[in-house]
Formats: sequence, C-alpha cells, structure tokens
Amino acid sequence: MLCGSCAGLLRSLRTLQLRAPGSLPAWSSARLPTLPVWAAASVSAASPGGWYEALAASAPVHAAEEMLLSAQETTGLPWWGNILLSTVVLRGAVTLPLAAYQHYILAKVENLQPEIKDIAKRLNQEVAVCARQFGWSKRVARLTYLKNIRRLVSELYVRDNCHPFKATVLVWVQLPMWVFISVALRNLSTGATHSDAGISVQDQLAAGGTLWFPDLTAVDSTWILPVSVGVVNLLIVEIFALQKIGKSRFQMYVTNFVRAVSVLMVPVAATVPSALVLYWLCSSLMGLSQNLLLRSPGFRQLCRIPPSRSDSETPYRDLSAAFCAKFLSRKR
Repeated sequence: MLCGSCAGLLRSLRTLQLRAPGSLPAWSSARLPTLPVWAAASVSAASPGGWYEALAASAPVHAAEEMLLSAQETTGLPWWGNILLSTVVLRGAVTLPLAAYQHYILAKVENLQPEIKDIAKRLNQEVAVCARQFGWSKRVARLTYLKNIRRLVSELYVRDNCHPFKATVLVWVQLPMWVFISVALRNLSTGATHSDAGISVQDQLAAGGTLWFPDLTAVDSTWILPVSVGVVNLLIVEIFALQKIGKSRFQMYVTNFVRAVSVLMVPVAATVPSALVLYWLCSSLMGLSQNLLLRSPGFRQLCRIPPSRSDSETPYRDLSAAFCAKFLSRKR
C-alpha cells in the first residue's frame, strides 16, 4: 500500500523540522469462490451510491486497465511478467525523477537552516528591543516575531525556489497511481474488464502466474507474497528511521503509524488476488531500490542534488552500521 509512498511521505515530514523557529507546521467464473465475497464482487455495474464502485468505474482506473492491457499485448509476456515490467517502467519513469526532485528540494531547504537560524536570532533581538522601547506585551512581541519570521523565511524559499511543499509532490503523484493500478488489477482479476478482442482477461490472469502462485486471480494461500510485502515495507520505514536527523514527536508518531500499516498490510494482502499483491511487492521493491539509489553520492551528483550537511561519503556502510547497532546489538 503505502509501499514506496511511505518513505516519500516520511521524508516529506522532514520539512516540519526544517521550518523557521516558531513557525506553524504546514490513502462469473468457478475461480471466484477462492476469494472473499467482498473481493470477488463484480464492479462492472457501478452503483451510484458506492464510493468504491465509482472509483472502479472511473476514468483513471480505466486508463490504468488500458495501459496494462496494451503492455501485455505489446510485450507478449505472461501476466506476472507484464505486471513486473509495467511496475518497473512506471516507477522508473515517474516516481524516480520525482523522488530525485524531492531530495533536491529538501537539500536546498536544509542548506538554508544556518541562514534561517541567524535571521531568527537577529529578529528575536530586534523584537526584544522594540518590546522594551514601545512597551509591548509578551503576546504582542511573540506575534510580531512570528509574523516577520514567516515573511522572511518565505522570501528565502522564493529566492532559492525551494518551498518545502514542493517536496510533497511525490506523494501526491505516487499514491493515486498506486490506487488506480491496484483497482485496475482488481477489476481485471474479477472479470469486470475484457480486452478489445473479447478475450477474458480473467482467464489470462488465471493462467498467467508462476512458481507458487500460478493463478493470479486467486489469493496466495502460502502467504509468501503477503508477508514479503510487509517485510519490504517495514524495511523501507526502518531505513528512513535510521537516518541521523533530528525527529520531532509528531514524526515519530507518523513513523510508528506507517510501521503499523505495513504490518496490517499482510492480512489485507492475504485476502486479495495475487495479481494485486504481486504489484504491491514489485512496487515496494522498486521503492526500496529507489531509496537506496538516492543515497549514492554519485547518483545524487548526477541528479544535481546539492550537497548538504546530512550527506555521507559512505552511506551504505553507515546504514549497515546503524542497522547493526539498532537491531543486532540488542540481542547480545
């Protein structure tokens, strides 16, 4: 679910730590009985009052269905390969550039912090002088400070073209894309969609699996795919949590919430068609690879991401050391 999005969301929350001091902080066949009733219900006839039915019949979901069908017809791959390839191409062409842009914005915001702290210090002194001179109350002095520091910091963001809100663009693109493709795969798996040639896509998916999940319209009774999704998502969250940056209490709450969602995704993934879970797993693996790639100094330089104080010349060695210190040392 939050899959690759969880890391982007958590990383965007760093902007709460990178704001000015005192400023306010700115989701019909015999095979159907193998699925739960709610998962196997057809969405071909959408009821006006159902939000999920409206979503399943929406234009973005139909576009995602057409994209998957076109990719399968073009490549001739079995459906498991089509899902894998489509995920890699989409994540590589859409979310990787946006993730690099997110890191670019966050690096510029981080590099502004010494200047912001200096401005905040001088402004605090000036406000204190004015408060004594004009007899301001503490409330008036604080409001004056907040008003001016917000204005000054906004001017810095405009000057360097790095408003923190721009760092959230990844989440606003990646999460809807994940939802639309998930619903599209669910439509294809339950027989709600047919190809232009009139061939049952559901029958193709039923024979389009591999290994221990030969039927992509059925649930994974071995739980290997669902558990893998949960493990990879937790790994993404823990990699973010191991970063040596100051975290607010709010950020810790959000990190724990995403950990809980990652665990809850396991039983959810065990009740939906394997086609969805395979997509979720591929998307999470791409998100994990993307996060590791964006730690590489060479790749960051290639993307023209400005160097910042939190950068490391040996990010993977540091990550391994932090992982061992956090998890393995506790067992001794």
